[in-house]
Amino acid sequence: MLKGRLGLETSKVPHADRAGCLYLARGALVAREGTLSFIQGTPTEADALTPGEYGIPLQAVSMILLGPGSTVSHDALRLLAHARTALAAVGEDGVRLYTAPPLIPDRSGLARRQAMVWADAGTKIQIARRMYAMRLGEFLPHRDINVLRGIEGARMKQSYAIWADRIGIEWHGRKYDRGDPLAANLANQALNHAASAVEAAAAIAVSATGTIPQLGFIHEDPGQSFVLDIADLYRDEITIPVAFKAAKQIEEKPSENIERVTRRRLGRAIADENLIPNMIERIKELFKPEEDTA
Repeated sequence: MLKGRLGLETSKVPHADRAGCLYLARGALVAREGTLSFIQGTPTEADALTPGEYGIPLQAVSMILLGPGSTVSHDALRLLAHARTALAAVGEDGVRLYTAPPLIPDRSGLARRQAMVWADAGTKIQIARRMYAMRLGEFLPHRDINVLRGIEGARMKQSYAIWADRIGIEWHGRKYDRGDPLAANLANQALNHAASAVEAAAAIAVSATGTIPQLGFIHEDPGQSFVLDIADLYRDEITIPVAFKAAKQIEEKPSENIERVTRRRLGRAIADENLIPNMIERIKELFKPEEDTA
């Protein structure tokens, strides 16, 4: 259909040979003579590009993250689809995921492996144990998911207290009323905002790997169970410290907005810690066949 109108070639670069994700914001993603271009408008201080037009090597990346203030043309979408390069509409620095059509990766290995180990009770608990080992720094011997959750809950209480003491904020426990979220203290509000941002990054990673968001190993009922599993891997190293530092900042400058400050801090952490590429590698590591660990 419309063969050759955009100079499309039939060859495609495998995703294994691509660079990963490219974040663009405040500009227009368009087609130019059979290739992709981004016309950068007036950037903010956080944007890496100066105003101008930039050629995008669409087959060199697996996913383009299109941030606020951006548009995309129909021909650009056709180019992306042909190259099997995904496009996700995201919040500032990737702290929200608004929409991301299926990536349609060129290999189904990760999704098939995920489905296979999820469907077997023995391998399912093994993946859960791997996740807890990534978080807690040790491979727990227990094979009951409720016991693992209990141990993790106790460890997290300690982690909250340690980080609160380290950063210098008051902490009286994790408390959150979904019906009245603003009733929570600053630290708990910041934790909610930080967790949402990390979940967005995890959703991008899950989409980029072509894995199945509904098939979680620790979370079970939510439609984004696997996304929540991946986000939780970073609760101690990213979510809690970023949230508590944001709460501390608001304590010192009450005129600032806790959600805005938390999201900005988390956005910087996503970039500085290469969070999304790290999540992608951990997903691959989770489903790498290994012998059972005692």
